[in-house]
Amino acid sequence: RHSCPQARAMQPPLPPYEVLPTEVSMEEMPRSTTVMVEETQQQPPPPRDHLVWSLFTTLYGNFCCLGLLAFVFSVKSRDRKVLGDYSGALSYGSTAKYLNITALVINIFIVVIVIVFVSLAIAGVFSHRQPYGYSYGPT
Repeated sequence: RHSCPQARAMQPPLPPYEVLPTEVSMEEMPRSTTVMVEETQQQPPPPRDHLVWSLFTTLYGNFCCLGLLAFVFSVKSRDRKVLGDYSGALSYGSTAKYLNITALVINIFIVVIVIVFVSLAIAGVFSHRQPYGYSYGPT
């Protein structure tokens, strides 16, 4: 046998079993069965990435690009989840969630303000009519 590493690399691999001595037969060997029992661990559910919510926020309420930022963080969260990095996915997912909540609150506030102004305009609060009997300016 050669002792150099190249010669060792060329040797055939050893068989995965031991050869029985010639004086021992298989009938004389004790029979045994090995059973492997694996304990299943309850894995926590994968973190949520809020991708659909971010998509709707991007399309319908993209105030100051908060929806677009939420969508980017949702995609990053999904990528981390696919790679198995659950802590990174949880971090990106929670950032996307908070951006979505912020955009939603701002959009609700804007809708309420618009409804108030439109209803006041319809009611005539913003009209510039002068009351009867008073005159401002030359007569």
